[in-house]
Formats: sequence, C-alpha cells, structure tokens
Amino acid sequence: MTRSNIVRAQRPAAVPIEAPPRPVASEEEAREPAAARGKGKVADVWLGTQLRSLRKAKGLSLAQVGAQAGLSIGMVSQIERGLASPSIRSLRKLADALEVPVAWFFHADGGRPAAELNMIVRREDRRQLRLPTVGTNADLVVMDLLTPDLSGDIQLLMMTLEPGFTSGETHRHRGEEAGLVVAGALRLWHGEEEFLLNQGDSFRFPSTVPHRYANASEGSTEVVWVLSPPLV
Repeated sequence: MTRSNIVRAQRPAAVPIEAPPRPVASEEEAREPAAARGKGKVADVWLGTQLRSLRKAKGLSLAQVGAQAGLSIGMVSQIERGLASPSIRSLRKLADALEVPVAWFFHADGGRPAAELNMIVRREDRRQLRLPTVGTNADLVVMDLLTPDLSGDIQLLMMTLEPGFTSGETHRHRGEEAGLVVAGALRLWHGEEEFLLNQGDSFRFPSTVPHRYANASEGSTEVVWVLSPPLV
C-alpha cells in the first residue's frame, strides 16, 4: 500500500470552552474600593478585627451578617481580613446588622503600630458599648470598652452610672463578674443578699445567680467592671 492510499483520520476541530460568568456584584459592592493586594492598611486590618470579633461574639455566621447587611459573603470576609475598605453606607448596614453604633468601627489610631491595636487601648480611643442586660435606663449609663475588642475570655468596662440608674429586673447568665468602685457608691443585689459598696470597694460573684445593681450615690458612680466570658 502506497503512502498516497493511506487515509489519515482527521481530528475533530477544537470547540472553544466559554469561561463561566463571574457573579454580578451588587450596586453597593460595585462602589467598594478594590481589595488591597497582600497586607491591608492598619486601619482596615483593625476594622476587620473588630467586625470579626463582634460577629463571633454574637454567634453569627458570615452568611447571616451578609444577608442582614445586604452584602455578599465574600465582601464581608474581605472586610474582616482587612482586604477591603467598606464605604460609610456599608458600615452603617453592618452596624445595624450587629446592633452597634457605626462609631464602633471608627478608631483614631494616631499612627499606632498594628501590634498595639490588638493589645492596648489608649484613653482617647475608648469605644462605647451597650449591654443587653441594661433596660430602659440605658440613657443613664455610659460603658467604655477597655479591652481592644470582644474576642478572648475577658471583657473589661469602665461604667459610669448617673444618679437614678438601675439595671432593672434581676438577670443571670453564665460566667463570673468582678469590679472595683472607682468613685461614688454602688448597690448590688446578688441572690437574696444586698450589698452597698463605696469608693475603693471591690467585688466578685458568679453570674449564674440572679443579680442586679444600681447607683447608690447622689452623683455619678464609676465602676471598673469585668465580665468573663464577654457579654454582648
């Protein structure tokens, strides 16, 4: 058989494969700055840490926060990792989803190193927190968070109780509480017991026993309050 008589099999023509379409970003996400390559800015990393610790403290998933804020899981994840700078509108949505004021996510870092942001809280950088155990008298108490975030096993607060403040009905939860009365006087009810603590007095008690507290001074009362685990 000669070479000219051999019929060579023709390979079928290659069919181009179309790439799957990219997910369409929401109008809000389209306005977000592009994610930074590599390590994010200190402010973005700090914001992401606060968002992640607050979300975990409330027992929420990325999907739940994203759904409530109207953002994709990917966008929330990038913000938590410091790879995206959210717009003010997105921050407001995240704050509403996590039930905190939008100021929670702002931090006057003053050029502080990243390592310090996870360990140290400067007086001028304190943020305010509202606890679920405080009832209708919430306008009579200011709670400054003294720990960098809500992660970890300890939450440290500087509580300023205005005249007439009371925490309301007794409540209980897991963990322990401790504190030091810095100024004024504190009345504390724990189970069937009632105590009056003056400036310089301190306390510790199991939070599983029903308890409540009130300002026992005619002026403001300041208490350094410790909760373990953190109560959001």
